Amino acid sequence: MFKLKYFILLICIATSFAACKKAELYSPAAQFTADTTAIRAFITANSIPAIKDSYGVFYQILEPGSGSFSYSGTTKVTVDYQGRLLNGTVFDDSNGTPRTFTLGGLILGWQIGIPYIQKGGKIRLLIPSYYGYGERAAGSIPANSILDFTITLTNVM
Repeated sequence: MFKLKYFILLICIATSFAACKKAELYSPAAQFTADTTAIRAFITANSIPAIKDSYGVFYQILEPGSGSFSYSGTTKVTVDYQGRLLNGTVFDDSNGTPRTFTLGGLILGWQIGIPYIQKGGKIRLLIPSYYGYGERAAGSIPANSILDFTITLTNVM
C-alpha cells in the first residue's frame, strides 16, 4: 500500500511536468526575418516592382501625386484604401468612400509609407507584421500577419 502511494505520487508529478509544456517565446527579430522572406517571395511570384525602405516596409508607388507636403504625426490624411492579407483576403476596405485619419494614430506601416506620396498619389504597401498589428490579432486579421494595402491619398492637411 505504501509503495502504491509513492507510485501514484510519482505518476502525478510526472504528469504535471509533462503538462507544463515550455511555451515558445515570441521573437520580433525572427518574425521580422520570416515576414521579409515571405514578402520577397510574394513580390517575386507576382512580379511586383516593390522597393524595400530602410525600415523594412516594401512599397510600390503607383502614382506619386503632386505637391511638397511635409508630414508629421499630427498630419490629417484622407485616404481611399483596401487592406488584404497575402492570401488575398480583404480585411478592410473604404469602398470608394475616403476616410480621414491622423497619421500618428495609424499603424506604423502607414506612418512610414504614406509620406512617400503626395495628394492624389497612390501607393501599395507590403507591411511586415511588426509594423502592423504584431503578435496580436486584430478583428479578422490573425496575429503576425503581413499586410498588403493599396492606398490613394485624396487629401492631406
